[in-house]
Amino acid sequence: MRLALLQLRDYGSLAENRAQTVKKIAEAAKGGADVVCTQELFTTPYFCVKQDPANFDLAEKIPGPTTDLLCAAAKKNKVVVVGSLFENRGSEVYHNTAVVIDADGTLLGSYRKNHIPQDPAFEEKFYFTPGDLGYRAWKTKAGKIGVLICWDQWYPEAARLTALRGADVLIYPTAIGWLPSEKAALGAAQHNAWETVQRGHAVANGCYVAAINRVGIEGESEFWGQSFVANPYGQVIARASENKEEILYADTDPKAQAEFRRIWPFFRDRRIDTYGDLTKRLVDDEAPKVVSKKKKKK
Repeated sequence: MRLALLQLRDYGSLAENRAQTVKKIAEAAKGGADVVCTQELFTTPYFCVKQDPANFDLAEKIPGPTTDLLCAAAKKNKVVVVGSLFENRGSEVYHNTAVVIDADGTLLGSYRKNHIPQDPAFEEKFYFTPGDLGYRAWKTKAGKIGVLICWDQWYPEAARLTALRGADVLIYPTAIGWLPSEKAALGAAQHNAWETVQRGHAVANGCYVAAINRVGIEGESEFWGQSFVANPYGQVIARASENKEEILYADTDPKAQAEFRRIWPFFRDRRIDTYGDLTKRLVDDEAPKVVSKKKKKK
């Protein structure tokens, strides 16, 4: 499976973002891609830098005009497409959603972002309702892929549950960057944490991980690019630049992946009978039981 990650900037309008992405899908197909993936919310600027009710007008229905366009591009270029959109579900409910389209143009389904962050310049809880479709993997012409979105990257449970559904590749459309006030002191550490945790998901699940980030400065955020693909050993086999638009290619190796899982059979050795507390917010220590002593009769 050859992956192509579209590390792009915002072009200033819905029409231009769509046009540039369709153009890059065709270019990626010519480069031998089997699966082409967009950055998070590729049709719009990263509007979550501030809370503004007018931004809800950027959302669209799924299926809708953008998915129709992506389906046509997938079919024309014979590639699987993963696209990240701002979904208007109806009744003023909105989601951060990724769609998976097979190489024949069939819309296979959607994943709605489950973990929603709330930080300065990342005001996502104002816009997005948490996902309700669970963790999913799709059998495509290119292979079985799972899709998660940005803040989901930090949660090993999300990666594990998607991998348990058979995903050989975990794909993360992303929009993450630095704030000017933090970059000098924390920028390198923040990027290292972001990459390291995802490389850990690759190892723990014996799969490939692909993270597609934006580039450019939008509002207070300087998106740090550096889209990458890691193999099951957690090794980065392809990495994009920090501030340039590009198509990043990487090839997966199913035989090597199968061999990794045979040597390190993490799924086999899981103690699923001991994981019940994972469904709790916190695991508090139980108070010691007080055993009363009966007085002896005289």
